Amino acid sequence: MGRFGAVWKRALSTKAAGGISSAVDSIILRSLKEHYLEASRMTPPPKVNPPAPFKIMPGALEKQQGPVLRRSYKDEEISISVMRLANILPSGAGDDDEDADDGINQLFLHVDVSKPGEDDALHFLCGLYPDAVGIHSVCLRPKVMSPGSLRKYSGRVFQELDEKIRYGFHEFIEERGVNEALFPFLQAWLYVKDHRSIMHWFKSVGTFLSHHQPSS
Repeated sequence: MGRFGAVWKRALSTKAAGGISSAVDSIILRSLKEHYLEASRMTPPPKVNPPAPFKIMPGALEKQQGPVLRRSYKDEEISISVMRLANILPSGAGDDDEDADDGINQLFLHVDVSKPGEDDALHFLCGLYPDAVGIHSVCLRPKVMSPGSLRKYSGRVFQELDEKIRYGFHEFIEERGVNEALFPFLQAWLYVKDHRSIMHWFKSVGTFLSHHQPSS
């Protein structure tokens, strides 16, 4: 194009920028509205209550992270956070149909068991399925996380532990109610949370664009 052509094209682009920007904003706003309305018509799953005596943490749906369920066991506090397989796999991984089904039917739990007067909690990372629960790792970590907290020794790889120890930890979490009975509630809860998040995204992005239309 040459130097003059580039300058000429830039000048035309600058002159038309306001009109083009306005048109692009209108296209995006229209698409956002269509998707928002489509999402609003989606049928939510049947309401499922968590297995007793677990209780839903107040405000858990509005928070990006944090415990979803909590219960007391003797003098202990048991708290559970949940995420999908898709939130752990690298971008682009698990795109085939079989992995996609696993993403729906496999959840990851962060289970913290804390005792009064102790600075650390026993932390389990577990895979939760419709018919089973498996432990991926066990470690002690501070109740209140701070920079450098995760640098502490996290223990051996769980599958390398003695079979009796592995069996004992499975019995430990089972006794505290961490089992496959949690799956129906947590799966439905994540659906509702994801739905709320995407609805909020459509609405907030649309509001931003409508409030920042270029002046004529």
